[in-house]
Amino acid sequence: MATLKDVARLACVDVSTVSRALNNTSYVHPDTKKRIYAAAKELGYHPNAMAQALRQGRRHTIGVVVPRLHLTIFSELLQGIEEQARQLGYATLICNTEDQPQTEKECLNRLRNGFVDGIIIAGTGYNNRLLRDIQASGIAVIQLIRRQEKRISSIVADYEACGSDAVHFLYRKGCREIGLINGTLELAPYKGRHDGYCKAIKKLGLAENLSQSDYPVNSFEHGYECANQLLDDVPRLDAIMAAIDIQGLGAIRALTERKIRVPEEVKVISLTGHAVGAMLETSMTSMEMPAHEMGVRAAQMLIDAVDAPSGEKPSVQHLTFATVLAEREST
Repeated sequence: MATLKDVARLACVDVSTVSRALNNTSYVHPDTKKRIYAAAKELGYHPNAMAQALRQGRRHTIGVVVPRLHLTIFSELLQGIEEQARQLGYATLICNTEDQPQTEKECLNRLRNGFVDGIIIAGTGYNNRLLRDIQASGIAVIQLIRRQEKRISSIVADYEACGSDAVHFLYRKGCREIGLINGTLELAPYKGRHDGYCKAIKKLGLAENLSQSDYPVNSFEHGYECANQLLDDVPRLDAIMAAIDIQGLGAIRALTERKIRVPEEVKVISLTGHAVGAMLETSMTSMEMPAHEMGVRAAQMLIDAVDAPSGEKPSVQHLTFATVLAEREST
């Protein structure tokens, strides 16, 4: 592997001149710089990125920690994050934790000890102390979708309003037995949707119809099992609210197997719209969050924090985006 000394020898200059030319740290005559670039190309020399980063105190890389990518809103968020980061001259490293706290902890420690200037995380809530330690060490941190730690900046959707608005929408459609497929209330988005659902149900004088299963909450199987449970427990069930699209897909499968027509007999709505919802044979109504915009904003906030002078770091910010109803065939 070629070294700085090899480039200097071939270009007939000092090592310090090669360093100044390749790093643009001070003036080097254009003809000399051209000769150095030609020598570096001929030798296949590439600067040690890690060494440069350590010298400059900047790696121009951010880490993104998400619980799941397949058929979830996180794939759309990542597009916004990557596009904005790239525009600002930053690369992106992605860690998928499958919502396992230990995996999340391992990912955070690797990112912390590795090659990132900041971290965007949709966390489980079990590693908040580690996140605070990471932030205190000088690595910027932003929470996305899940606000688990008040002392760290966040970007989320208004989950409670989302749950409430969906109930009122279904009520206007004539539904009176509305079931909710949700997830663990330890995670802020699921708790928010649950609270919004319960408040709206109480206000309208309806009965709460909740469900649960032993499957991971962000899975097709969870939606399928919970829908079957609701259908068994509530004979006159006429609507199902699913926290995320993949649960809604499972619910539609359960209804189809029972030969229950959607939306004529049971209406289905997702509370976290994903692009796949519009592509189904029976397209799924959803409460859409501006995922791309949220991803862009998260990357911008993080990189602003990274680039800010040490004495001028931004204060903690908590941003909340509204969701918008996208009515489709399932209602």
